[in-house]
Amino acid sequence: MSSRREFLKTTLVVASGVAIARSAPTVASSHNTLPAGLIYTAGNPGMWAKKVGGHAPQVSIEGDKATITTKHSMSEKHYIVRHTLVAADGTVISAKTFYPSDEDPISSHQLPAGAKGKFFATSFCNKHDFWVTEFNI
Repeated sequence: MSSRREFLKTTLVVASGVAIARSAPTVASSHNTLPAGLIYTAGNPGMWAKKVGGHAPQVSIEGDKATITTKHSMSEKHYIVRHTLVAADGTVISAKTFYPSDEDPISSHQLPAGAKGKFFATSFCNKHDFWVTEFNI
C-alpha cells in the first residue's frame, strides 16, 4: 500500500512540476506539451485514445466548490485511485483517494477564497495511468 502511495505522490509532484514549468497557453492541449507516456489529457491521450471518456476528469464549479468526476466503473481489478485539485503554481488544493468498493469516482473540493485563474484536476486509474484536465475559474 505504501509503495502505491509513494507512486501517487511522485506522480503528483511530476504533474505539478510540468504544470509550473510549461509556459504554453494550454497545458492540456493537442500540441503535445506534456511528456509522452507520462501524463494524459483529452487532447493528448497517447496510447489510451479510446479511453478518454472514462478517464479524463470532468470538472464542474458551483460557487466555491469544484466537483471532479471521472466516468469510470469501479471494480477490484480496475478503478480510479485518486482525484487531486492543483493550482497553477503547483499547490495541491485537496485530494480524494478512492477504493474499489467506492460506488463512483466523484470528489468535491473547496476552492480557495477568491480563486481565479488556471487549475488542474487529476484522475489516476490503476490500469490507464495519470490524466489531467486544465480549467479556468
